[in-house]
Amino acid sequence: MDYSIIIYIILGLLPSLTWLFYYLTKDLHPEPKRMIIKVFLWGAFITLPVFFVQIGLTKLLDMANVGHTTLVWGIIYWFIIISFSEEIFKYLVIRVKVVDSHHLDEPVDVMLYMVVSALGFAAVENILYLFAPMGQMSIDELIGRALLVTFIRFIGATFLHTLCSAVIGYFLAISFCHVKSRHIVIVAGIIMATVLHGLYDFFIIKLPDPSGYIVPAITILILAVLVFVGFEKLKKMKSICKI
Repeated sequence: MDYSIIIYIILGLLPSLTWLFYYLTKDLHPEPKRMIIKVFLWGAFITLPVFFVQIGLTKLLDMANVGHTTLVWGIIYWFIIISFSEEIFKYLVIRVKVVDSHHLDEPVDVMLYMVVSALGFAAVENILYLFAPMGQMSIDELIGRALLVTFIRFIGATFLHTLCSAVIGYFLAISFCHVKSRHIVIVAGIIMATVLHGLYDFFIIKLPDPSGYIVPAITILILAVLVFVGFEKLKKMKSICKI
């Protein structure tokens, strides 16, 4: 039996499940477990269309003869192809599967469901990252590497996904109270999440250690503050102002 597969799946799920437990404690009125599982699974499922969209857009970018080493290519790839596609699909899960649900009875629920969608997405992404270097390793080497990748993604990419989606969730929640400018508010949230997500990815890939971690760390900090303030503000709102 190939134990590496089991180890990769368990450790790939661990960051998402840990953050899920943390965020659920922020909800004073817990959501139905069935709904949480449904949104988590849909978040996991959308990794497939996102994957094909990113491949297709990357091929189009390559056809435009934009050099891979240029700043323009890096910006288009990391901010639009990667960040925007991921944020918009995580948002669509909530737009399609949650917004019209009777379970959505508190403003903070919108942020929470966006986070759950992001954690489903991140779980599959984490598993794929662990499977990437499927080479011959001893069980000790395999577990050691898997634990390291899991920890890095726990404090990095997985946390980033939850924070960016929470930002969109905040803007989506307050958009229900701004009928005339609802779409503008939602777009603003998606753009903010996309830019911050793109900054994290762009600098952590493009700049050498240790400078490549400064901007991502600051980005995570800014997002964490925004999300904390957003959660607290939405908790004080009595109900969602639906049209």
